[in-house]
Amino acid sequence: MLIRVLITVFLLLSTLQAEAVVFRPGIEDSRWDLRASKFACRLSQTIPAFGTAVFEHLAGESVRFTLQPLDRTHFKKGAELVAEANQWQPGIAPRVLGRVKRDVNGFLQVPNKQAEQMLAALYSGMSPTFNTDSWYQSGETLRVGMSGVNFQATYSEYMSCVAGLLPVNYDQVARTAILFPSAQWRLSDASRERLDKIILYVKNDDSVHSIYVDGHSDNMGRRLLNRDLSKKRAEAVTEYLVNHGIDETMVITRFHGERYPVVKNNSRKNRARNRRVTIRLQREQ
Repeated sequence: MLIRVLITVFLLLSTLQAEAVVFRPGIEDSRWDLRASKFACRLSQTIPAFGTAVFEHLAGESVRFTLQPLDRTHFKKGAELVAEANQWQPGIAPRVLGRVKRDVNGFLQVPNKQAEQMLAALYSGMSPTFNTDSWYQSGETLRVGMSGVNFQATYSEYMSCVAGLLPVNYDQVARTAILFPSAQWRLSDASRERLDKIILYVKNDDSVHSIYVDGHSDNMGRRLLNRDLSKKRAEAVTEYLVNHGIDETMVITRFHGERYPVVKNNSRKNRARNRRVTIRLQREQ
């Protein structure tokens, strides 16, 4: 059965190669560019006369791939992704990695698992290729591939970048809620772990200039006592941030009692969500 599938794929690719418009960097054009920081690792290759192939690994997330054509009218029906052997790799069968869809921007977005398979294919010298049946309504198919030439050296630098990424990115810590048991304001071990990630991120991102800490309560008990409880919760978070190296002039501490519930206080589950301190980061635009 497997042999039959491979034969079918081989025949399909042979047909595509004979009737297709192909875009792929030649040996002289095969260059991989890396942009590295603690926040993201971006590995890209220009595909001459077509666009850009981009692997992006954000802090706190998994690698993803985007094919960005200059003309975004391509791939209306998506594309078939295949890892193909190059001419100097006789006997290596192509591997179908799956079908991918075009996003609202006209780019092909490849999820994590297939993106990792593409990296592995490139490292072994193969060419991840996108096949589609539409080339400007000409009756020809379109094939867009990447080149693995010179990939291994840059891949080593890319992996060093990945190893140095922060455990979280801005979107993951920009708004955080720390929950509290009823009538309590002391931080739990889980809350401290979440705050530690915020602290680590802020210390590495100079664009963050303000941290808003807002204390809240549910509506159980007297209103003035709830206001005081929300104040103690906010102060506990602020104290932890400052004691662990955050400049106290960055922190704006406020408390609101039961005035701003995130959900109605009509059940035990909802009240648990309202007993919170929210931490909001603000950075330069």
